[in-house]
Amino acid sequence: MAKNKKLESRKKRKLRVRKNIFGTDKIPRLSVYKSNRNIYAQLIDDLTGKTLANSSTKELKLDSKNIDSSFKVGKDLGKKAKALKIERVVFDRNGYIYHGKIKSLADGVRSENIKI
Repeated sequence: MAKNKKLESRKKRKLRVRKNIFGTDKIPRLSVYKSNRNIYAQLIDDLTGKTLANSSTKELKLDSKNIDSSFKVGKDLGKKAKALKIERVVFDRNGYIYHGKIKSLADGVRSENIKI
């Protein structure tokens, strides 16, 4: 029962955050998903519904148990965004609290001079 309540609370936070966030082709939405084993991030153009770039600990073959791995995922996504000539993104934390791995991923994107 506690697990379902935790998931429901995250979904409510997600909807609350998501109703104010919208990505375009010039300023895409940076969406983050965190599973028990991996962390995933992608740049989304909400006008067309297409993913512009993505990165994950699974793709980079990193150990996802530490915060450094999520920083590397953010850095990789920042490099892909630079290649697409994207200078700014809108951060969608997807209902997760902004600390730990989520904050580290955002810092990794910022390290590539992408504004969040």
